Amino acid sequence: MGFRCGIVGLPNVGKSTLFNALTRTAAAQAANFPFCTIEPNVGEVAVPDPRLEEIARIAGSREIIPARLSFVDIAGLVRGASKGEGLGNQFLANIREVDAIVHVLRCFEDDDITHVEGRVDPVADAETVNTELMLADLESVERRLANLARKVRGGDAEAARQARLLEAARAALEAGRPARAVTVEEEDRRAWRQLQLLTAKPVLYVCNVEETAAASGNRHSARVAEMAAAEGAEVVVISAGIEAEIAQLSAEERAEFLAELGLREAGLDRLIRAGYRLLGLITFFTAGPKETRAWTVPRGTLAPQAAGVIHGDFEKAFIRAETIAYDDYVACGGEAGARAAGRLRPEGRTYAVQDGDVMHFLHGR
Repeated sequence: MGFRCGIVGLPNVGKSTLFNALTRTAAAQAANFPFCTIEPNVGEVAVPDPRLEEIARIAGSREIIPARLSFVDIAGLVRGASKGEGLGNQFLANIREVDAIVHVLRCFEDDDITHVEGRVDPVADAETVNTELMLADLESVERRLANLARKVRGGDAEAARQARLLEAARAALEAGRPARAVTVEEEDRRAWRQLQLLTAKPVLYVCNVEETAAASGNRHSARVAEMAAAEGAEVVVISAGIEAEIAQLSAEERAEFLAELGLREAGLDRLIRAGYRLLGLITFFTAGPKETRAWTVPRGTLAPQAAGVIHGDFEKAFIRAETIAYDDYVACGGEAGARAAGRLRPEGRTYAVQDGDVMHFLHGR
């Protein structure tokens, strides 16, 4: 089960530098001119989780396998992208393929790095990108409504549902609000997702600041935080330049470097976890002498479907899940201790997996 976050923003805001740091590779060219990223680069990163090592230590595992999240570095957008300006058509197509948007905003002053619109104003930059996405969505919505009209008149129930959802999206977009502002009932969620509206995707704003502002942010990131609060969005403050340096250091050197900067952890770790939350994901674990492994599922996933993430046959032949909460696993010193203390629970088909569960699935053949 793969989850993809698309890194977007105007040219020269630090997208590719951030991507390179995330993936600890130079796969994406970082250069001081627009459109240096032509094809979307994809990199998988481990989700930092200190619980993984603690479980592995207790279980005596020979190998540790973390959960992973994919990041896609997407070519920079410019004003007019919804009409095909710059690499607009490609940009929009690439965004349509991701699950969430990581919107990088330039929050640093540097005369040596040009800005495509000649000024540093992250809130205006965000509005530029959001406006282009909304215009693209509005065009798509109107086209789809026209195509559905005959089916709706003919009494097609599914077409009527799609038309109703598209009308709700159009109302929001015409009011200058993204499609994610629309309240969607539970029974309509699947149909809503199938519309693949660009502005329905969850958004995380990343404020790319100068090194001296990495710990506390600056006046630009403060404005972004106000904007995000009004939208109900998350914000992460990062210095992409620092993160690129950290990515090349050993674990020991990294800790020393962060301490010198007054940072408790790398900004990328916060970014990855924020992306994880943005997608509504949780982690459960499997543990044994061979390996301790973290698995990713959407919040609310039932035990049989969680088993299916490990192997499709496990879901089909699911019997029960022997489950231990992380805190109980640690306090009891592992599975045997948890079982003896009555903290190991047999859970059935209707159990919703909780973040941190250590699980062993029993299944038929």
